[in-house]
Amino acid sequence: MAKLAHLTERQAVSLMIDGLLNKLDDSKNKQQTFEHILDLTQHFIGNEENKESFDKVREILKDPNNRWMKMINNILENTDKNVAKMTLLNLGYESFLCGTKTIRENRKKYHCNIPWLILFDPTQACNMHCVGCWSGTYGHKSFLTFEEMDKIVTQGKELGVHLYMLTGGEPMVKKNDVLKLMAKHQDCQFAAYSNSTLIDQDLCDKIKKLGNLIFMLSIEGSPDTNDSRRGDGHYEAVMKAMDLLKKNGILFGTSICYTSNNVEAVTSDSFLRMLADKGAHFGFYFHYMPVGKNAVYDLVPSIDQRTQIIKDLRRIRSDESDIEFFPMDFQNDGESVGGCIAGGRNYFHINANGDAEPCVFIHYSDRNIRDNSILEMLKSPLFMAYHNGQPFNENHLRPCPMLENPEILRKMVKETGAHQTNAEAPEEVDELCDKNLEYSKVWGERADEIWKNSPHKKLSYLNYRDDKSEEKSHHFFSNLKKKLHAYNH
Repeated sequence: MAKLAHLTERQAVSLMIDGLLNKLDDSKNKQQTFEHILDLTQHFIGNEENKESFDKVREILKDPNNRWMKMINNILENTDKNVAKMTLLNLGYESFLCGTKTIRENRKKYHCNIPWLILFDPTQACNMHCVGCWSGTYGHKSFLTFEEMDKIVTQGKELGVHLYMLTGGEPMVKKNDVLKLMAKHQDCQFAAYSNSTLIDQDLCDKIKKLGNLIFMLSIEGSPDTNDSRRGDGHYEAVMKAMDLLKKNGILFGTSICYTSNNVEAVTSDSFLRMLADKGAHFGFYFHYMPVGKNAVYDLVPSIDQRTQIIKDLRRIRSDESDIEFFPMDFQNDGESVGGCIAGGRNYFHINANGDAEPCVFIHYSDRNIRDNSILEMLKSPLFMAYHNGQPFNENHLRPCPMLENPEILRKMVKETGAHQTNAEAPEEVDELCDKNLEYSKVWGERADEIWKNSPHKKLSYLNYRDDKSEEKSHHFFSNLKKKLHAYNH
C-alpha cells in the first residue's frame, strides 16, 4: 500500500512539475512560479531553524538582476524539458524530500550510517592515462556487471537512496549498461564523472529521452595546465563535449582536481567565466590526494596554495563576484556538511571489483557487493568505525581521516582488519599514512589558525551517531583525538 501511495504521489508531483515548467516559458509568470516552488519546498522541509535561509532566497527571487537568478534562468532556458523534469522529480522529490526522510528513519532503525548518495565504478577501464591517477595502476579488467549495478541501486532505494554517481575509470566505457540502468530506475538521478571523450550525439539523444543523467566533466584550467596532466588534446575534447551537451540541453557541471601546478589556473575569473559561458554553472573542486603507488606527491597543493583556494572559492560565491558559477570544495567546505561525509554518513564508494570503500580516496574495504547487501556493508566493522568516529576533527577544515588525521585511518584499518583494495599496486595503510604525517601537521597548524579567526554557523541537522546510545563504541576515538591534539600542538 505504501508503494502504491508513493507512486500515486509521484505521478501527481510529475504533473505539477510539467505545469511549472510550462509556466516558466512565460517570462511574466516566471518569478511567481519560482516563488510557488519555494513555497512548496518550505512546506515540506521548512522549520524555524531554516526560515532565515528561505527568506534570503525570497529576496533573491525579487531581483531579476541578481546573479544567482540569472544563473538559474540560464540553466532553465538551456535545459531540455525532459531532463529538467526528471532532475526535479528525482533529485528534488525522490532524493531530497522523500529519500531524506526515509534515510533518517533508517539511521535510527539500523543504528548505522545510511548515505544520501552512493558512488560506484561501472568499470576501472579508462581511455586516458592522467599523471598521478590511481586508475592507471588498477588495471582495465575490473568491472561491475549490470546485475551488480542493479543490485546496488535496488537495495539502495530500499534504504532511501535515490542519487547515484558513477566514477571509474571512465563510466561511459560501459555506457550501454549505464543507459539500461537509467531506464530501469527512472525514479533515480544519476551523475557521471567523465573525461568527456566518449560523449557524442547518439549518447546525447539517448540521455535526453531518459532524462535522469547529468555529467560532471573533468577539466583542470588552461589548455596547458589541463593537457600537461591529462594528455594532449583533452582540453579540446572537453570544449567539444560542453558545446554538444549545451546544444542538447543536458545538464552538466565540472569536476576539477586542483594540484600544485594548476591551482591558480582553475580559480581564475577568466576560467570560471568561460565555464559559465559554456553552460557549466556548478562544479566540484577536489584536493589532489596522494593515493596509490603512482601518486605524485609534488602535485599536492602547498599549504599557502590551499589557504588561497579557500579564499578564492569563498570570494567567487560571495557578493564580490558576478560570475554565474557555484563552486563546491570537497575538502574545504567541511563546515557546510559537518566534516567527513564518507563511510556512508553522506556517501560511500563501491569500486569496480565490488569492494565497499568508505571514500573514493580510501582504498580499504572489509565487505564486497558480490557477497553482501548494502546494509551489511554499512554495518561492517570498518564502516561502523567511521560511524562511531565522525567527525574526525572538530575543525572542519581538517575533515579527512587520511590526509589531515592519518593516525585515525591507520587505527581504523588495523582494528577492523580491512584490506587494501588496489590489486595492481598494493599500498598498505602504514605506507599511505606515513607519507601524510608531515602534511597533516603543517596544514593542521594553518587550518587551526583560519578556523579560530573565522565565524561559524551551527547546522540544524548533523547525522552523527547517537552519543548516548553508542558512548562505549566512541570511547577509543575520544582518547585517540586527545593524543592527536597533543601531537599537533
